[in-house]
Parts: sequence; structure tokens; C-alpha cells
Amino acid sequence: MNTQHSFVAERAAAQHCAELLRGGPPPAELLPALARSGERIARALAPALAPLVGAETLEIEAGQPEQSDLADLIEAIGPLAANSLLASDTGGLSLLTSIDGAGALRLVDRAFGGRGELSGPLPDRFPLSAEMLIARIEDAVAAVLAEQLGLPDLGVLRRDCRIGDLAAFPAQARLAVLRLTIGEAGRKPWNLLAALPLEHLPRLLGTGGLERAAPRRTGSADPAAAPFAEMPLPLTATLVDMRVPLSALVALEPGMVLPVAVARAVPIAIGGAVLARGTIGSNDDRVAVKLTQIA
Repeated sequence: MNTQHSFVAERAAAQHCAELLRGGPPPAELLPALARSGERIARALAPALAPLVGAETLEIEAGQPEQSDLADLIEAIGPLAANSLLASDTGGLSLLTSIDGAGALRLVDRAFGGRGELSGPLPDRFPLSAEMLIARIEDAVAAVLAEQLGLPDLGVLRRDCRIGDLAAFPAQARLAVLRLTIGEAGRKPWNLLAALPLEHLPRLLGTGGLERAAPRRTGSADPAAAPFAEMPLPLTATLVDMRVPLSALVALEPGMVLPVAVARAVPIAIGGAVLARGTIGSNDDRVAVKLTQIA
């Protein structure tokens, strides 16, 4: 058998330029993009949280994202905080949110008629009254994050007031941390923190580490023109939002009177998003809402 042959290629082998072979930017370089997302999240959170904490308006400022590890994050959060682990099957992402313990307790004190002031050391755990308010705030935060990050199935996986017991991330994970400062005129600000593994940033901000491109628009959509004008959209005006103890619910019977207090600024929402607020009155012998503020 003669094994001496010469082979000639039919065509030149494909060669790709370095620009095509190069991957997206490393996760650490995506922190500026996360900062821009943080600004959008801050703007969306303000109207969502204001009615929950009894505020007319909130000023939310997003800090510059930074890198951290789990040990430093646990030390920064402290022994008591409202920690929630959020998860999304769509994006395969996990995300931690945390409200500082002192801020959460001040909000609870205000909800029960106090001045929002604390004295003495923080408790080991939140009281039940605080847990209910915290759960509402955390659900609102999760809804805003789901909308702003494009993760429709993002939801609360578990909660714990001790970050060390939450088992949010592996001990060796590098984290991207975004801090939000929430202020109200005449009140001491409170803090909200969001953290996720640094390696998840490319998936969160777009395929291959690039930010999601804004959709191309050929013109502004006119809500007064077809096909939008005739689209029915249900508006909800929440006059009363009551929380009744289970013992009282069990004892309910016809004829019983439940005292209620109608909110001064009635929120008007569509799909859970508050569009406006108003006051209750009448118009042609019918109950009506006079708009006082447009979100």
C-alpha cells in the first residue's frame, strides 16, 4: 500500500476576524449598564411604594453599583433586615432584595400612628405587625423589578429577617450590588438593596452581555386613534383597604357594622399600576372621584 499522497484543499479554510470571535464584555464591565437600569427602577418604585408607606411622594436615589462577596454583603446588611430571595425561571436568575431593619420598623411605627422613631436596640426578629407591612412592600418591589428587568415570572421564593439564614448565594459567588436610598420630606430615609451574582449580569442585561436594544419606532402611537382608542381598560379606585384579624372574620354575621376610613388620596390604578389619585365626592347624585394628581 502506497501511503505517500499529497492532499489539496478544495477551498480556503474559513477564518473569522477577532471581532466575531470575541465574546461580550466581562460581567464587571456591565456595572454601568446596571446603573442605568437602577435609575429606571428608582423612578418606577416611587409611585408604587408611596401609598404603602403613607407618603404623598417619595424621592428614590440609586447609587452606583459595586462588586461584593457574600461575607461583605452579610456584614453590610446586618443582623436584622427584610430580606427576600426572588427567582425567575425564564431568565434562570436569582436576585436578593433587602430593606434595612431600622427603616422597616420606623415604617411600621408610622403605620400604627407613631412618629416613625425608634428607641433602644433592634429586636432579634420582626413582630407580626411588621411582617405584614414588609410583605406588601416586598411584593411591590418584586413587581417593579419584574417589569423593569423584563422577567414576568419574577417572584418571591423565600423571606428571612436574617440574611445568613436565607442561603441566597454560594459563599464564593461574586455579587453585583445596587443600593437605593428612599427619602420623604421631613423623614429619615431608609435603604433598599438589591444584589445578584455578577455572572448573571450578561443574561439580565441582554444576550452576549449587551444591553437590550430599544425597539425601533416609526412614529409615536396615538392612544386616541385606532386600534387603541376603543380598547377597554378597567380602572380600579380603591376606597378602602382593610386588614381584619382572623378572629373578627370568623365572628362576622349579617347586621354587623365594620367602621372604615376612606383614604384622602384614593389611588386609581390599572393592572396594579397607579395612574392617578383623587378625592371622593358626588356628581349627578352618583359617587365620583375628582382627580388631584396624575402619576
